Amino acid sequence: MVSSDISVEREAEGLAVVTLDRPAKRNAISLSMWQSLKSIFHELGKTDEVRAVVLTGAGANFSAGADIGEFAIVRADARSGAIYERAEEEALLAVLHCNKPTIAQISGFAVGGACALACACDFRIADRSATFFIPAARLGIVYSLLETELLLRQVGLANAKHILFSGERITGDKALRIGLLTELVEAEVEHATRQFASGFAANAPISLAGNKAILNALARGEANQRRADLEAWIHRSMESDDYKEGQRAFREKRPPRFSGR
Repeated sequence: MVSSDISVEREAEGLAVVTLDRPAKRNAISLSMWQSLKSIFHELGKTDEVRAVVLTGAGANFSAGADIGEFAIVRADARSGAIYERAEEEALLAVLHCNKPTIAQISGFAVGGACALACACDFRIADRSATFFIPAARLGIVYSLLETELLLRQVGLANAKHILFSGERITGDKALRIGLLTELVEAEVEHATRQFASGFAANAPISLAGNKAILNALARGEANQRRADLEAWIHRSMESDDYKEGQRAFREKRPPRFSGR
């Protein structure tokens, strides 16, 4: 069941847009939303018609992070806290391992868990209203292993330490400079994100999925133990209709028409 606070829309050229839709609460992420994000990204990853996924927030903000207002109920003790943490981690992993290109479209706040959610995407495009911060040190908590890994992968050790130790707010310019952002745009961020995503839509889905799986495994140091699975992507691509279509299109000097098969 998909949370009523998340919408999923299909646009032209195989683009799916997932929107955190609680603008009155700056799109704070509830437990049910974390659970829904897992199922949404799993489903989009299996949908052949989807070629790329944009994750964004309704209104002026990407997301204010986890909905602390519900913690007294859903994160009240060690048992409920473990359930909550598992739901958040499963959502982040579903985004990270979605076999389609994923792009976070960011305006306004991207706080705490929402910053991790953006880092789980392949790319992050923001306008100048974007502000990132992780208030773990100011709340007396330790960021999770997965959230910390996602941050470290983007910004490096020294920058990750500074972000977590200081809890300071990071503007778009600094976020771009330290690698937290892929692009910082002056124009309408929605239009810029659609243009960015369109660069993937015409390419072979199996190639995109296989290359993403290999790159993610290399980045996480998992390539050796996953060698058989990763090499299966290479074999699958060589046996695919899309590989044959790519060669035909090259010979005929025309754009390829990939099917994902």
